Amino acid sequence: MNISSIVQVLAGLSWMIVLAAIVLAGLTVARGGKVGGMVPLVIGAVVLAVVLNLVGAGLVVIEPQEHGVVIAPLSPGGVRLEPLKPGLHWIIPFAERVEKYPISRQSYTMSSATGEGQVTGDDSVKARTKDGQEIFIDASVIYSADPLKVVALHIAWQSRYEDAIVRPLARGIIRDLASQYGVEEIVSSKRVEMEQLITDEMTKKFAENNLILVDFLVRNVAFSEQYAQAVEQKQIAEQQAQQAELVVEQKRQEAEQARQVAQGQADAAVIAAKGAAEARLIQAEAEAKSLALIAAALKDNPDLIQYTYVQKLGGNVQVMLVPSNSPYLFNLPEVPAATAPVTSAPTTEPGTTTP
Repeated sequence: MNISSIVQVLAGLSWMIVLAAIVLAGLTVARGGKVGGMVPLVIGAVVLAVVLNLVGAGLVVIEPQEHGVVIAPLSPGGVRLEPLKPGLHWIIPFAERVEKYPISRQSYTMSSATGEGQVTGDDSVKARTKDGQEIFIDASVIYSADPLKVVALHIAWQSRYEDAIVRPLARGIIRDLASQYGVEEIVSSKRVEMEQLITDEMTKKFAENNLILVDFLVRNVAFSEQYAQAVEQKQIAEQQAQQAELVVEQKRQEAEQARQVAQGQADAAVIAAKGAAEARLIQAEAEAKSLALIAAALKDNPDLIQYTYVQKLGGNVQVMLVPSNSPYLFNLPEVPAATAPVTSAPTTEPGTTTP
């Protein structure tokens, strides 16, 4: 309960006191008594009641989230030029009245979902894009009355400013600026830019009408059923194309992997062949050096080959057959010829008989 209400309650009680004083005076007169002492009481009660009623009728409490416009028919223009700020104020009773306007932030939502916006049913903003597509935009406008221009707002629009300014201005600006973009731009790359342009234009228009735009929000962008189907088909085609690209990339990677494996095997074969060749070269060089050493050894020791040959023979070898046309590996010791009597066979002439 505020002070104004308390004063009005006291004013009511004062009139009850006046009534009680009058009744008491009447009873006194009826009994033949004197009413001289009751007159001051009645007059005092009446004066108090009138004062309290006048004070109560003129007291106005402005809440922190409000400003008040004083309607004053006796003033030039019919209103006070300065609004009443939050606090307790007094106006001329029965000659002035106060219209209160909220200066706190207010939200106006236009949505296709039932129950979300100020208008029941589908209240989204229908717009036509630059490429001829029809879109439906859900949006919210957050605004407030300009505290310094509340009197001008009252003179121009009174309490009709939400339906007369906020709604038509917002819907018109959204339609106008959405028509400057293609549908794909609104959906993706240019949505933030469009939202900023709408905010800037709405800020200017609201200021011209004594309002302050706090923020503008694009809640959702929807399309016609035909375009939605086309977008869905396009997305499916893009996904299929991406899948095909992934398959091609996978095959390419597999081919590259096979090529790398083959290249590795080829490199390994080359390295192995090169290693084998180098090994053979080293072996040949070693054999050549070995033969050179052997040749040098044989040159200084010619009988060494005979010794080596004998070492290779088995221990039980007693007889060797050597072809008559084969050169000897080593010199055999000379065996002296055995002396034996030579017996001459008798010779007979043909036709001669030996006895």
